[in-house]
Amino acid sequence: MAAQEQDRRHGGAAVVVRGLVRQYGGRVVVDNLDLRIDAGEFVALLGESGCGKTTLLRALAGLDHIDAGYVDGPAQPAVVFQEHRLMPWMPLWRNVALGIPDETGRPLARATLSEVGLAGREEDLPRRLSGGQAARVALARALVREPRLMLLDEPFAALDALTRIKMHILVRELVARHKPGVLLVTHDVDEAIAISDRILIMRGGRIAASYDVDAQDEASLRASLLQELGVHAGAAALA
Repeated sequence: MAAQEQDRRHGGAAVVVRGLVRQYGGRVVVDNLDLRIDAGEFVALLGESGCGKTTLLRALAGLDHIDAGYVDGPAQPAVVFQEHRLMPWMPLWRNVALGIPDETGRPLARATLSEVGLAGREEDLPRRLSGGQAARVALARALVREPRLMLLDEPFAALDALTRIKMHILVRELVARHKPGVLLVTHDVDEAIAISDRILIMRGGRIAASYDVDAQDEASLRASLLQELGVHAGAAALA
């Protein structure tokens, strides 16, 4: 579906999911799930391990088939994984512009690398990068095609605390500028609060709760999220 047609049908939604079901060997992992993410909206997805978060992300990315329902979104959303999957033999600009002809890919990659703070590093190889810099290249590769939907699967989990904060600031700036719809899968409550507009709790293969980040103060929101995730008050106070 063309982007303009999708705008008319769903009012600018980046993706709309209805009745999504995914099962493995008879075990239902995603169970009749509905979801909508608007263009420019940053949504974080929290839930215990095994609740279906990554299965949902893979379905949205087109990396996994679905057993029922439908996903109405871009055929090729941008995906950023925890493992940044850079090609070690390629310079950074080629890593960013994979699949784009050189005559257009090189200037696009140069501009996008500059956006993520890596201007002048186009010819470097990935082995010269720190973890945070590799994360920036992965973001540049995701953004270079101006995606309608961006899927982030714990992309900052391996970074140190200070670098993660810097990446949070950067990704918020990039999303505000390019306005893709974003789904971030994370286990980190504080990360979800720091960078998202809306936080979803997934439980039993469904969206069990939804919180608007600006609707309550940070301490109350954090307590509510921890409670949703089964963390009792005493443990939350020590966290």
